[in-house]
Amino acid sequence: MTPPAVAFENITCSFTARGGEGQPYTAVKDVNLSVGAGEFVSVVGPTGCGKSTLLNVAAGLLRPSSGTLRVFGEPLAGVNRKAGYMFQSEALMPWRSCLDNVAAGLEFRGVPREEARRRAEEWLARVGLSGFGDRYPHQLSGGMRKRTALAQMLILDPEIMLMDEPFSALDIQTRQLMENELLELWSADRKSVIFITHDLEEAISLSDRVVVLSAGPATRPIGEFAVDLPRPRDVSEIRLSPRFIELHDRIWHSMKAEVLKGYAQTKNRVSA
Repeated sequence: MTPPAVAFENITCSFTARGGEGQPYTAVKDVNLSVGAGEFVSVVGPTGCGKSTLLNVAAGLLRPSSGTLRVFGEPLAGVNRKAGYMFQSEALMPWRSCLDNVAAGLEFRGVPREEARRRAEEWLARVGLSGFGDRYPHQLSGGMRKRTALAQMLILDPEIMLMDEPFSALDIQTRQLMENELLELWSADRKSVIFITHDLEEAISLSDRVVVLSAGPATRPIGEFAVDLPRPRDVSEIRLSPRFIELHDRIWHSMKAEVLKGYAQTKNRVSA
């Protein structure tokens, strides 16, 4: 059997208190979670529950306090070279054009500049940005910058896509367009995806499976839900289907108490 693309095995992440005094803060505790090859998994939960912490562990940017992160069956040591990471804020270099931003990853890997730019032009066409290669990030709309960031990740052909609320800053219309474009690109070669989002509708619309996390501290998965909606999907249309509404109701009721708990914790910290 093919091993999971990503497997969290008893992952715990604790952080030393500020100034080195006081009890360490445990963000996630004893997390067991796997993502299969070609599977699209969304992770939802209250604000501050450790979703991005888990994504950083999967990327190899954060070493867990205990437990093992396996990538296709092998323990991860250092940066996850099989993964591409799309951040909540675009990691675009403002001094480089759209084309040069997309080509940058290949150039850093030693691909000749002309070859990197040729392949970057192909990816800009795939994400609907033909003719915009000479624009700089500040000359692009929010949706265009997201398309550039998506091309910037996919040009490296990662086997695993790690996405941290990539569309959260977009207006609803642009967001749904980007979600559909992501699904179209993903369906072409079925990479493994871990998608972090606060938006339950987005999670259900995109995913094969939705994982619900508890409120922190010591966050853990408290529910997993298979999404049996047919593919291909149009994210705006699928949300009107009776099965979508049924899934939304089930998942929301499983996480509602944790969301309220997380909200109360945040409110108490602000008022303290």
